[in-house]
Amino acid sequence: LAGARERHDELADALAEARDATGDIAEAIELRGREGAHELLLEWRGSLFRVRLARMRLTSRAPAASPPAEFPRAAAAATALTFLGVAAFVAGAVLILWPLWAAGLGLVAGGYLAYRP
Repeated sequence: LAGARERHDELADALAEARDATGDIAEAIELRGREGAHELLLEWRGSLFRVRLARMRLTSRAPAASPPAEFPRAAAAATALTFLGVAAFVAGAVLILWPLWAAGLGLVAGGYLAYRP
């Protein structure tokens, strides 16, 4: 695998940093109690997150190349119907024309029915 060495090195560095941060937390608790470790808590959490991120990068695989998808005509039609319906609804409400208002509602409902993922 290309880049596996770098990802293993990244994980090793992250583990070493997490080990050191854990030691710092333990030492702070020993010397100053829980309140003493509070100031190191964010650094420790960050180092643990870095370990998780390095593990994720190590185990993730490159996505397989997929063929280009066709243009989603149904989604485009649903979007157009929804925009037209909203415009008709607003125009009918402003102009106090209930048939235009109702047509807007019908177009929005048609947009919902035109595309089902």
